Amino acid sequence: MAGIYIHIPFCESRCIYCDFYSTTSLKWKDDYVDALCKEMKLRPAIQALGDNYPIETIYLGGGTPSQLSNEHLLRIFTMLKETYGDLFTKNMEITMECNPDDVTPDYCKTLGKLPVNRVSMGAQTFSDQRLQFLRRRHNTAEVKEAVSLLRNTGIENISIDLMFGFPKENIEDWKYDIQQALLLGVEHISAYSLMYEEGTPLYKMLEQGKIEEIDEELSRNMYDTLVDMLTISGYEHYEISNFAKPGYRSRHNSSYWNETPYIGLGAAAHSYRRAQNQSGNMEVTRSWNVNNIQQYINSIHQGILPSEKEYLDLATRYNDLITTALRTSDGIDLKKTEKEFGKCYLEKLLDEANDKIKRGLMKMDKQNNRLSLTREGIYISDDIMGDFMIV
Repeated sequence: MAGIYIHIPFCESRCIYCDFYSTTSLKWKDDYVDALCKEMKLRPAIQALGDNYPIETIYLGGGTPSQLSNEHLLRIFTMLKETYGDLFTKNMEITMECNPDDVTPDYCKTLGKLPVNRVSMGAQTFSDQRLQFLRRRHNTAEVKEAVSLLRNTGIENISIDLMFGFPKENIEDWKYDIQQALLLGVEHISAYSLMYEEGTPLYKMLEQGKIEEIDEELSRNMYDTLVDMLTISGYEHYEISNFAKPGYRSRHNSSYWNETPYIGLGAAAHSYRRAQNQSGNMEVTRSWNVNNIQQYINSIHQGILPSEKEYLDLATRYNDLITTALRTSDGIDLKKTEKEFGKCYLEKLLDEANDKIKRGLMKMDKQNNRLSLTREGIYISDDIMGDFMIV
């Protein structure tokens, strides 16, 4: 299987924590969609993915894809079908990220004309005060209204993002946010600790002493509360930050964690390719487009892919396996690891894991031959992954 990711970098305004590539300059939208459609022609699936993989997921992320017009979105999906339609599977997962305030009755009419069957929204919090602090455009009432409108449109798979660890936030504030999310009955919830990424307005506020991070003990308590409340409510904790009702895991995001090839379209988009070379060995490459809209548009119009590429050696691929598969509840498939990397790598993996299993940080599922983190291990997952890495 394989996937397609389309990056839509436009935002009406930027949130103070965001370090993804985006722009508030909306004048490029028409030219950008033109370039996106032309890039598809420059990336035939066999060349981009390696082997003749069926395409099972499409994901429009950003930025804010819901900033595009009806005409823009119809053009994109028409070109997707024209270019890659032969490889589409019957029951694809097609996700679009939306801002809650963009989900209006008119916008839902547009969604009804598209093959989109999953929507992901950044709710972040159900406190209007904290939303204003983040410089989000929506309010809490609009999240609830958006879910209702999407249901009436026929969208039966909705995901929302939540954040915890705001300055001065307490555990009761966080419990309220989780309770409000549960009342919406959405199929999927992603929850992240507020991160202070260098170069963002939020980081600058921290440097200037205008705000303070919450302490580590409170942050862990908030994470514990999240896991307990969602699992009790029937959500599967299938990745460190992701929870889903049975049957509603994000198939597209899961592809990033299980080495599934994908085509990345748009400025700053990444692609991942796997194919056997003429010698019968697995050749794996990662590529990424330039993170500048003007350069991206100009290059595409000249018929040149504005991307760089790297070939991943065995050690790099092994390190990638550690940092992706160990994020998931499924963990590392040991049989697959031995087949792809050989006995030497498998023995190194098991040798490093033995002590961590004894300490209760990892567990071995002997029936399915998988190695994964325990709940205690998740708290220090970065340290554990670092111990496995080949440097």
